[in-house]
Amino acid sequence: MICSLTNNIDAAVLKTINDLEKDLGKTLLAFSCHALKPSALSADELQKVQDTEKKLGVSLVAVEA
Repeated sequence: MICSLTNNIDAAVLKTINDLEKDLGKTLLAFSCHALKPSALSADELQKVQDTEKKLGVSLVAVEA
């Protein structure tokens, strides 16, 4: 299972989250989880992924299609 920040939230869901944040006095992050299987990488492939992560400033995960 892989989880990521949710970026497609409709207005009603966003209002519910914002209302809860105000009630709690806390900032909340919304995550969505997906049932994906991580893919095994060779040492060379892993190095390429890590180089790209460093270049782009993001984290990448290889998964089975």
